[in-house]
Amino acid sequence: MIAVELRKLVLSRRTWVTILLIDALPTLVGILLAVTDLGPRPGTGPAFLSAVLTDGTLFPLAALAIVLPLFLPIAVAVTAGDAIAGEAQQGTLRYLLIRPVGRTRLLVAKLVSVMVFVVLTVLVVAATAYVVGVLLLGSEDATTGATSVSGSSLSTQELAGRTMLALAYAMLCMLGVAAIALFLSTVVTTPLAAALGTMGVLVTSTVLLTLDAADVLQPYLPTRYWLSFVDLFRDPILWRDVERGVLLQGVYVVVFLGAAWANFATKDITD
Repeated sequence: MIAVELRKLVLSRRTWVTILLIDALPTLVGILLAVTDLGPRPGTGPAFLSAVLTDGTLFPLAALAIVLPLFLPIAVAVTAGDAIAGEAQQGTLRYLLIRPVGRTRLLVAKLVSVMVFVVLTVLVVAATAYVVGVLLLGSEDATTGATSVSGSSLSTQELAGRTMLALAYAMLCMLGVAAIALFLSTVVTTPLAAALGTMGVLVTSTVLLTLDAADVLQPYLPTRYWLSFVDLFRDPILWRDVERGVLLQGVYVVVFLGAAWANFATKDITD
């Protein structure tokens, strides 16, 4: 079942069009930073942006920061929201379950497919951003290594290791989004409703993060620690928000995937 879902994902034109559209924005930003004076001069402005402008090997992190707050979550919400509700809308869900495919197995296959989509998207964005960053923004001398956000040098091995951690962290954050969307996909009958419901949760979370009156809620909001991967590129690494982000996303994944399984396992399928 997992192989079938993965084959559908890889062969779907929508999958690759979505990935290319997400990839286009950070690529365009990199080109604009290279050919214009839109960015601050080295040594001025936010530390992260200044570091990126002087070392293109850090541009994959800037690309993640560009797509993570909005574009990637939308794509994940649409993809995961379509997982069960899309089958129900097309009238194929009942047919799938008539075959010797358990509901748990189907739900797991859908989740795996969504996460493969996330992995593909993040890797394509990171790889493209690395090439664009090195070609257009330059890179630090090989003998000195890359420059961290704190201004100290990072060896090639350190940069690669921290970049992999950042990519894994971004994927975990999107797994939290996928869990919410997958749960809603088992509740509603249309993928649009599941996607819009998920985006409603994320938009509400983002708005509450800006309100002082919501201070008590902010540590528990799903989008609270999304950009904490930047702390992985400080020297020394600031683990506090990263660890809190991992724990928070883990709770969202367990709660909403558990709710999705409980609802789908007991739901009457009439379509």
